[in-house]
Amino acid sequence: MNTKTANQKMITALMFRLLPVQVVLVMVGAVNGLVSGFFASNYVGINAMTAVGLFLPVTTFTNAVSTLLVGGAAILCGKYMGQNEQEKLQNLFILDLLVSTAVSVIIIALYVICGTFDLTGFLTSDETVRPVFNQYLLGQAIGVFPMIIGNQMPAFLALENKGSRTFTASIVYIVVNILLNFLFVKVMHLEAFGLALASSLGLWAFMGVETQYFFTRKAFLRLKPQKIASGDTAEIIRIGFPGAATYIYMTLRGIMVNRLIESFVGSVGISAFAAANNILGIFWAIPGGMLAVSRLLISVSVGEEDRQSLTEIMRCMFKQYLPLMCAVSAGIICAAVPFTRIYFRDPTQAVYGMTVWGLRILPLCMPLSVIGMHFTCYGQASGKQAFVNLYSLLDGVVHVVGFTALLIPVMGMNSAYVANVLNGICTTILLFVYAAWKKRGIPSNMEELMVIPKGFGVPEDERMELTVRNMEEVTSISEKVHAFCTGRGIDPRRSYLAALFMEEMAGNIVDHGFTKDSKKHAVDVRVIHKENDIILRLRDNCIPFDPAERARLETGGDVMKNIGIRMVFQMAEDVRYQNIFGLNVLTMRI
Repeated sequence: MNTKTANQKMITALMFRLLPVQVVLVMVGAVNGLVSGFFASNYVGINAMTAVGLFLPVTTFTNAVSTLLVGGAAILCGKYMGQNEQEKLQNLFILDLLVSTAVSVIIIALYVICGTFDLTGFLTSDETVRPVFNQYLLGQAIGVFPMIIGNQMPAFLALENKGSRTFTASIVYIVVNILLNFLFVKVMHLEAFGLALASSLGLWAFMGVETQYFFTRKAFLRLKPQKIASGDTAEIIRIGFPGAATYIYMTLRGIMVNRLIESFVGSVGISAFAAANNILGIFWAIPGGMLAVSRLLISVSVGEEDRQSLTEIMRCMFKQYLPLMCAVSAGIICAAVPFTRIYFRDPTQAVYGMTVWGLRILPLCMPLSVIGMHFTCYGQASGKQAFVNLYSLLDGVVHVVGFTALLIPVMGMNSAYVANVLNGICTTILLFVYAAWKKRGIPSNMEELMVIPKGFGVPEDERMELTVRNMEEVTSISEKVHAFCTGRGIDPRRSYLAALFMEEMAGNIVDHGFTKDSKKHAVDVRVIHKENDIILRLRDNCIPFDPAERARLETGGDVMKNIGIRMVFQMAEDVRYQNIFGLNVLTMRI
């Protein structure tokens, strides 16, 4: 197995290990919509279901703000992790939560004012639906703060390697939401307000489970009073805006498409659209989770300027994520009728047929969205803001609204579904056109398709990637490190130290880390000659192990104990360890 294959396997395994928790997290909001839709259609009435549909653009706007904060903070966190800036991480954590709190207060005020004073006419002109929607909006206001704060936590929990807590919080939310919906809607008959209140209180439970960890001594990032440097606020907004812009555009798209449907089809069309989207929301959690995982890994790779890992993430998306999403989409299409019966049982109703067709057409755009999401995320992390903003505008508003407006006089309700598929096709083509324009020709490999700048990272002749799988390879790789350094003109002393340090630390990982369990392990070794420095990075998937802790251990009078590790820490210019997403990353600078 060559170094590239070993690194690809490690990254692929990591992406799939992180995926389930992130999917469950994204699924939280989808479960809310599914449960609310079920109780609305079965226990309240069609107007309540329409209210749920009308709320989709509103909650999309709230998600835009949340995405701006979590997207910017997560990418910055990844960069600081890649650069090993621990103090900046702590500051960013508290700053992000303070900004999130301030934004939550503003959004809550908007919800309450619009719901109380009937200022929701821009969403619907239906006089029978609007009072129901106003009550639903007031109930949702109670859950704005825990939703925004709760959305920030998973990225920080992932950095702490505590993603399982997000999974637990999600299960708690789902259980609480279902139980409270039954109590408020079926038993207490609180109707639309009860639907929203159940969801809001469930979000408070979700946030509570997540945040509790950061009050413990085990947490590296702590919820504690401290002096905050606010300098990263603008950077969070700058980096997160393209991702948030997508949701802002989706908000506008939702409002405009709803008005088109209301004008040409009627409120029943909004109910069908809401039903189809609520069911698909469960499955949209899969590409959403894929994006959450890739966002963290892409940002770390950009921070490390690791060209190889960056391209491997995209290869995994094409080779693993994309086929998985195609299979999921095919399954949804086949199950369109039974899924529709969750909400509507009478096939003679117009809403029934509209929902079935929505579940047969809309899934076709899901695989294409996986590609677009990943390239947008990479564009955000690498500073391609102009392209990301243009892409988001076309994807979020122009294509869907334009195709819907063009087709709805002829196709009726199906136009809204077909427009989403056509949008996916057009935006995917745009990615290839952009790469071909930048290259002045058809892209022939992943780096060209991603338009990675030539100056990103270090040139190939200034770096070397190797893989250690057993103790026998440790010595040979040490020799290769020595040869690389001497070949680059490094003085004999530092060339010798580089080889010695690599042999000592890689050997220690193989000797101790590989034997702690029955899993297959490998050490991904990277050697860089940059600005007259030699940088050695070792990355492995063994149990967490900080060599600095071993270096500080008392020897008990045995001067030879841990002598190798202590020698490295004494003689290297800088040694840093961090555990990123369950991977040990050791960086030595000579």
